[in-house]
Amino acid sequence: MSTPLDAASMQLQNLARTAALLADGALPPPDPVSGVTYASSGRTLVIGRAADAMPLAALLSPQLAVSVLLVADADGAVAGISPPAYGFPVHAGRDVRITGWLGAFKASWQSADALAGNTPAHDGGGAGGTFDLILDLSPTPLLTQHQPPQGYFAPGGAPAAQIDAALQLAHMVGEFEKPKYFHYKERLCAHSRNHITGCSACIDVCSTRAITGAGDRIRVEPHLCMGCGACTTVCPSGALAYAWPDAPHAGRRLKTMLSAFATAGGSEPVILVHSAGRGSMLLREAAHLARSGGHPEIPARLLPLEVHHTASVGMDLWLAAIAYGASGIAVLATDEEAPQYLEALERQMAIAQTILSGLGYGGMHCRLLQVATAQELQAAFQCMPLGESPARAASFHVAADKRNALDFALEHLHRHAPVPQEQVALPVGAPFGAVVVDTAACTLCMSCVGACPESALMDSQNAPQLRFVEKNCVQCGLCEKTCPEQAISLAPRISFAATAKAAIVLNESQPFCCIRCGKPFGTLQMINSMLAKLSEHGAFSGNPDRLKMCGDCRVIDMMTNQAQTRVIELQPPAPQPAP
Repeated sequence: MSTPLDAASMQLQNLARTAALLADGALPPPDPVSGVTYASSGRTLVIGRAADAMPLAALLSPQLAVSVLLVADADGAVAGISPPAYGFPVHAGRDVRITGWLGAFKASWQSADALAGNTPAHDGGGAGGTFDLILDLSPTPLLTQHQPPQGYFAPGGAPAAQIDAALQLAHMVGEFEKPKYFHYKERLCAHSRNHITGCSACIDVCSTRAITGAGDRIRVEPHLCMGCGACTTVCPSGALAYAWPDAPHAGRRLKTMLSAFATAGGSEPVILVHSAGRGSMLLREAAHLARSGGHPEIPARLLPLEVHHTASVGMDLWLAAIAYGASGIAVLATDEEAPQYLEALERQMAIAQTILSGLGYGGMHCRLLQVATAQELQAAFQCMPLGESPARAASFHVAADKRNALDFALEHLHRHAPVPQEQVALPVGAPFGAVVVDTAACTLCMSCVGACPESALMDSQNAPQLRFVEKNCVQCGLCEKTCPEQAISLAPRISFAATAKAAIVLNESQPFCCIRCGKPFGTLQMINSMLAKLSEHGAFSGNPDRLKMCGDCRVIDMMTNQAQTRVIELQPPAPQPAP
């Protein structure tokens, strides 16, 4: 908690905050991004029990092309419905499945007995169809993700909520567009290699189920993406980058506000990251409470950074803000955030704080504020983070590439650290670190080199060497999982040594030369390992020296000594009895 200020200092802080906010407001808008388009003609599927679904379907049918799916019991019976004809298709079924998004939903179900007088759905028949909109009145929503797709409404059992959902559906006809919130650089992705999974952080954190594995890479469905940005925050390599706005624009805002605040005489600034929705509303309510009396003012050192979603701002921007002179970063979380987002933010904050504390920066720099009301937010204002910042504010601009942005921030923080360290140990899961190689077990087969997506592990063209550039390592674990000898382990840490940017030799061996032609074709460890594992194999038991030959000489030797190539002697066929 900061020291209470006298009236003059408080006024100076308020003026400094005003200067910071004015400077932020004067910045040009972010660059435009490409859009994602939806097209809805109003084909609507209403799912639920007859007592709920039929009245709402009748309400919507004059405006939308409505179909109804009545949820059947396990025996196929549908309660509360009689067979007269309706002005829209009515179906009964169970085991309903829904995929898709606004304008492109696919629904399928196990059909129950058809209702008398029923007609097929306009585009799918009795066992399924495609729809633009879904009104799910099931007691338990069919889609359980925290953020369902646009065009899907599951209002629950409250009549008022059901009517509100129906009114929203009535206006969802036509073409709609939203920003494409992300950029994906496939070459940087550390998801998988050779059917071995490395990093799945984005898939695990996504609350819309928009991200799936696609071979060695991932696939992000832009129609399902809602722009939370948590995937970009947890991505260790920067393969996924937030685009609305991008990191350089957010960094420009941070730098501008903090510079203006310091120039105007402000001290100990804290960046408050909040959403444009619920977060902004709580801030307005807290300000209203302060003006009405009886509640403390919003601290003048608090500089709000409004973003589309709080999970989109991660460690690269937090550390940049500290390098620019911020005393702390507070992230305002409300009921908008999925639980996995909060867990991810806390893990990222723990990593950032470990780095700052390891470099000797005192105090707490990062805090996640979880509040539901303006009163709770007022209470949280009294314990904002207050950490030590560098003696000199950084001048760099935040780079679009996440790893470069982190490098700039970390280099500045290390250069001005109260207690500089060559390396700081980090928690498991950190995106920085080294690999440790058991040289006795490693055969220099280079499987790890082929699996490494970031070129952190490399071989040498001149000698049997395994080399490593620590700066490139994202700790995805693909090398560890790929190694056939289980000779590799991960060591999460951040290294500020000059050697972290250079290729160092983790293991090397003298080359093994073919005993027939003298050409080097492997390493001594590899050949010894092969001899131990294959010398008793039928293909080599007659002549184990073939394992010491290169591929060409091995073939020549086998053709020269063909009698030795047979593992099982062929027997002449038995004579057949005369008919």
